[in-house]
Amino acid sequence: MVRTKKVDPSRTPYVHKFADGHGGWFSDRQHALRIWDGIAHCYSPWFLDANHAPPGAGYLHLILWIYTDKRWYQPDGPAAACLPYLASSFVEQGKSRDLRNARLTVRLRGEADLKGAKLVLLAQSRTAKKPPYRNMVLTGQPIRITEDWSEQTIVLVNDPREWTPIGSRKSLAHVYGNDDVGGLLADVSYNLILCLFPIKVVPASKGVTDPHGLVAGVDYPVDVKSLPKGLIQFESIRIDYPTK
Repeated sequence: MVRTKKVDPSRTPYVHKFADGHGGWFSDRQHALRIWDGIAHCYSPWFLDANHAPPGAGYLHLILWIYTDKRWYQPDGPAAACLPYLASSFVEQGKSRDLRNARLTVRLRGEADLKGAKLVLLAQSRTAKKPPYRNMVLTGQPIRITEDWSEQTIVLVNDPREWTPIGSRKSLAHVYGNDDVGGLLADVSYNLILCLFPIKVVPASKGVTDPHGLVAGVDYPVDVKSLPKGLIQFESIRIDYPTK
């Protein structure tokens, strides 16, 4: 039997410039990321993610995200059927999923009316536990959207005071659960998402008596005037690992 030597995950910086293409980064529910002149453009209207509606922490807009594990986008993986392109630059570069105290830097600009929401990082893992998906949002370090280009850096600190567990809507309690932040960051095994949170949902029609029990945007229309709108542009994303 020929044994292959196990290669340790890389902890050199992960760097992706959108001038080099999408790199496996997706935007919004339709998985399309528009890139013009080397800049990723993420613009409204954004899909309303109701998976974490109350009694979970609330609604999300998914702005920009990437898979951190190749399993999820293989031909027989759970996401393969809806993805038009597959390779994640994070995975292909062999980067470590241990993101405790890693520094994530984005170069961005934009103009947006966020309606009280913030641009924040969501870290998500899939585990052997039940429910399998664990999600937390770094609400203690929102990313500013500036009119001119700026670099914003956040640190994925192992401090529960900085993170908000987002839990699940009632009907998906078997899918999404909470975990301690250290366990989550030690192996971010599903994806990283830059999202807008929290989103205020207002039904567009009268007579909706259970707005969180129903699926907003599917079971009833949402008043779009209550939702964030605008354009957010990204030039690059970088992750620096701490020295162990």
